[in-house]
Amino acid sequence: IILCLFPMLNVLATSLSSKTAINNRWVYLWPVEFTIESYTYTLKDWSIIWSLIYTAILTVISTVVSLLMTILCAYPLTQTNFVGRKVINTIVIFTMYFSAGIIPDYINIRNLNLLDTSAALIIPACLSVYNMVILKSFLKSVPPSLQESAELDGASHWVILFRIYLPLSTSVLATLALFYAVGRWNSYADNMYY
Repeated sequence: IILCLFPMLNVLATSLSSKTAINNRWVYLWPVEFTIESYTYTLKDWSIIWSLIYTAILTVISTVVSLLMTILCAYPLTQTNFVGRKVINTIVIFTMYFSAGIIPDYINIRNLNLLDTSAALIIPACLSVYNMVILKSFLKSVPPSLQESAELDGASHWVILFRIYLPLSTSVLATLALFYAVGRWNSYADNMYY
């Protein structure tokens, strides 16, 4: 904990210290010559505030879309009567191990006329195969008797998904939402590329 907290406390103390204290290397864990000048200077620049707002909005939208795509991919792959399930599962897993790379991704996004749009940041990363495998494994652990009883009562797959599987999956969905949100918030390269 100390190894993780020390750099954060150092950055916080530095941001609240005077230029003289920073240049003389007097700041370690506590602010020296306390000042909020760096914060007032930074917050005067509207572009920084807009960047934070835009990133937050993009993170929320991307997380919701990614969760939806993950659910819509994982649920059918857990159904034993789904024709082609093994082939689709193999193709999806293949993409986890073998990626085309950044150049084909860029060419694809350019050909779809998505460059310089928010969609270029959401659509290519809207499904993580790793996260889909986690959700699929969790959905497989749900007792099949729940689905069978719902089918006997005449429930459709949508009803089974939204009334049985998803309420039981809130913990794994929260974890995946955190994975997607942190990944989107921290991604910098795709912003520069697309």
